[in-house]
Amino acid sequence: MWSALALSFAVVFVAELGDKSQLMAMTFALRYRWWVVLSGILFATTAVHLVSVAVGHYLGVAIPATAISIVGGIAFLIFGAWTLRGDSLDDDEQSKAGRVARSAFLAVTSAFFLAELGDKTMLATITLATDNNWAGVWIGSTVGMVAADALAIVIGAVLGRHLPDNAIRYGAAALFFGFGAWMLGDGLFPETGAVGPIAGAVALLLSVVAMMVVRRRSRRVAEDESPALMRP
Repeated sequence: MWSALALSFAVVFVAELGDKSQLMAMTFALRYRWWVVLSGILFATTAVHLVSVAVGHYLGVAIPATAISIVGGIAFLIFGAWTLRGDSLDDDEQSKAGRVARSAFLAVTSAFFLAELGDKTMLATITLATDNNWAGVWIGSTVGMVAADALAIVIGAVLGRHLPDNAIRYGAAALFFGFGAWMLGDGLFPETGAVGPIAGAVALLLSVVAMMVVRRRSRRVAEDESPALMRP
C-alpha cells in the first residue's frame, strides 16, 4: 500500500504542475477564502479519484469524457459571467458571508469535479489502480493533487491581497472564460489535442481586450460627467 501511495502521489503531483487545475485553483483563490477553495478541491478530488480507482481496479477502462468536457465548459462560462457580475451586498453581512461561502464551495467542487473527469490525472490514476493497491493509489493521488493545487492557492491568495478588486474580478472572469473555451474545444474536437488550448488562449485574450475597452470607456464617461457635475 505504501509503495502505491508514494508512487501515485509523485505521479499526480508532477502531472498537476502547470496544469489547468492549478490555474483554476489560483483563480478561485483570487475571489474566495483559501480554506473554502481548498475544501472544495479536496471534496471533488476525493470523489473523482475514488471513481478513477474503482474503474481502474474493477474495469480497467477509461470513461468517455467528451460530454463531460462540454458540460464543464458551459459551467465555466457561467462561472465567468457570475464573477463578472459580482456579488450583491445585503444589509445582513453575516448571512451574506455564509451564503457566499456555501455558493463558493459548491462552485469550486462542481468545477473541479467536471474538470478532472477525463483529465490526464484521472487517466493516470486509473492506470495506476490497475496494477497497484487501490487504497494507496486513492490516497496518494488525492493528496498529490491537493498539494499541487495548494501551491496555486497560496499564489492566488497573495495576489488577491495586493491587487485592486476590479482587477481581480475582471482577471478571474477572463480566466473562467478561457477555461470554458478550453474545455468546450476538448469536448467538441476530441480527436485533436490542440483545439482546446488554442480556444482557451483566444477566449482569454479576447476577454481581456474586451474588459480593457469597457473599463476605458467607463473612465471616459466618468471624466466627461465630472466637469458637468461641478458646473453651477
